Amino acid sequence: MFASIVVGTDGSDTAREAVRQAADLAARVGAQLEIVSAYEPVPDARLRAEAHQAPGDMQWAVNPREDVDATLAAAADAARGAGAAARTYARPGDPADAILDVAEERGADLIVVANKGMTGARRFLLGSVPNRVSHHAACSVLIIRTT
Repeated sequence: MFASIVVGTDGSDTAREAVRQAADLAARVGAQLEIVSAYEPVPDARLRAEAHQAPGDMQWAVNPREDVDATLAAAADAARGAGAAARTYARPGDPADAILDVAEERGADLIVVANKGMTGARRFLLGSVPNRVSHHAACSVLIIRTT
């Protein structure tokens, strides 16, 4: 049915629910779960300043994706706890683009996203990750209702 499932997360409650449901589905059908999170690149000057302020033994941890790495690690742990095989992908830039890129690269059969941000006029004015993904995906999209 599904061999590869991509799910996006930003660490929010709604995204955690999407990861939970995607992991449950992946475990049931034996699919590989690909967990994606996007981040905004941090300027080098800011990184150097933050590293300088960190204790010497922790300076290695200051990097442009430290927050997203923690988000992905938590999601992967939850997915593996549900019995799903999971890999993670941290991508700079727009979340919808990151999800779509990984789905294309991995030949995904399904993308799972949470519905947050899809209601009301906001979806027309600002756009939303689930809206953009559902319109541009080359595979099936499952939008998890979390609100």
